[in-house]
Amino acid sequence: MSYTIPNNCIKCGTCKPLCPTGAIEIDDGQYWIEPGLCDGCQDRYSEPQCVVHCPIDCPTPLQAKKGRYKAAERIATSPDLFSNGKNNPFASSMVIWEACKLLSGAKILPWKTDANGKLYYQRAVKHGRGAIAFRLSNDRESDLPQTLDEAAALPILDAIDIRSACLHLIYAAYATTLEKPWEQEFIISDLQIEKYLGLDKRKDLTKATKLTLIKILARQPCQLLTTIDWPQQGKVEGFSVEESRLWHLGAIHHHFQQDESGHKHLMGITFRIRAGRWAEYFLNKQSYRKRTAFYQYGTLPQFLLSTVMSIWQQHQGAVRMMLWLLFKVKMGQQQCITVPTLMRVGYGKEKILEASLKREHRKRLVRTFESDLEVLNYYGLKPIFDPATYQSEIQPLWAKLDELPEDAEEALEFWTNDGSGDRRLTDSGPRGKWDLLMKARILGFELPSEWAEQLAKLEKKKQQKTARKTRPRMNFELSAEEIQTARKHRGISQRDLAKKLGKSQSWIRDLENGRFCAKLEDQLLLRKLLGLS
Repeated sequence: MSYTIPNNCIKCGTCKPLCPTGAIEIDDGQYWIEPGLCDGCQDRYSEPQCVVHCPIDCPTPLQAKKGRYKAAERIATSPDLFSNGKNNPFASSMVIWEACKLLSGAKILPWKTDANGKLYYQRAVKHGRGAIAFRLSNDRESDLPQTLDEAAALPILDAIDIRSACLHLIYAAYATTLEKPWEQEFIISDLQIEKYLGLDKRKDLTKATKLTLIKILARQPCQLLTTIDWPQQGKVEGFSVEESRLWHLGAIHHHFQQDESGHKHLMGITFRIRAGRWAEYFLNKQSYRKRTAFYQYGTLPQFLLSTVMSIWQQHQGAVRMMLWLLFKVKMGQQQCITVPTLMRVGYGKEKILEASLKREHRKRLVRTFESDLEVLNYYGLKPIFDPATYQSEIQPLWAKLDELPEDAEEALEFWTNDGSGDRRLTDSGPRGKWDLLMKARILGFELPSEWAEQLAKLEKKKQQKTARKTRPRMNFELSAEEIQTARKHRGISQRDLAKKLGKSQSWIRDLENGRFCAKLEDQLLLRKLLGLS
């Protein structure tokens, strides 16, 4: 009943001190198991300790398993997500959004080192009045995790898999099924994760490979520690959350199947997960009704998870944009997005800076960006180019080809006219394309039907709720035209007005364009500043 260590061992050294018979040896840096000493922990433990404690379930029985994995008794899990086969609510607060950005783009974010030598990533909130900070811990299960310094954190940072963002979103979806997610656990199995990520359809992967991947991805979101300093927002008073886990990883249950020779083969894993203290402030139904906390949620489309698992190797920029849009569209589908913003999301500030300085980097980044936009379009997130700033001459070729007529005769006429013009459809971009792109905007994204329908329902529900609240004071609302006229009459710029209100300039611009209505307290302040009775 001996075990062996395959070549995919990460040499973490966890297994060696745990072996009760001392069968694990190191030879030229390679870990191996002495078959004559290994007895599979028989008569000592119910499970082989090297398998249970290995971060990637690396050790396997010396004799390979024959036949199929049979169904065995397992721990009861939480109900499946996506009961309608399309989407599921998920926690979508700023904490979850920033953690998703971190897991999908850890290497492109601006990490810093504090006075104690600890590595951290921080995001200012509410115009700098608050902040959310993240740190890393290699201890995934302790109630008092230790923050890693820069030297220890960098290898962990490099090892973060972009696909772990999918597990983070799955956890966020399960958190919405609980009344008090910061106190209650949810239980999730490898079979459920396989189904959510589309791994159940991957016949090219062995069961052992899938289990190794799932265990790695499931544990990575639990390495994040977060500190929150949130200012007062409306009736909710400001609060602070000391450094604590984003997700608590409880017990990991390994399910084995014993063959005729007595070898125990790993055939399943079950995880117990609990949300961190952030949920008490951002996913608290009871306190939300009392206006002392928030309950922020959005819609998670199931296709997004399987799409990320399909394209993550060749199109990591597209994955980051897709995950960013998951949260962005929740805030309003009609918001304009500039090309530099999308590039920063997909590739980081350093890539854009390099591209602005070197021509070859610039050409490479533009090709990558246009390719990633095409991938988003293929999977149903169609960009709507602003005709004023993102004109056809600088649009990607695939976008231009979408305008081709389907009828053969009309297509022939189209190409004839195109060939006789001064500029052809397939010509390369004009000189200064990069500078034009840096000023270009995308008006929004057309979303897949199942995603758009659910967002429309949420928006309708929100509007009805807002209407009930504001009905008595509708006569006091300022129109977008009144605000713009009064501001110009008093010679106040959008930037100066925004500064006096404690808002951003884009907030004033969107208000004057009629994209939303200001809250009552903002309306009163606007009347005072603009001299409106």
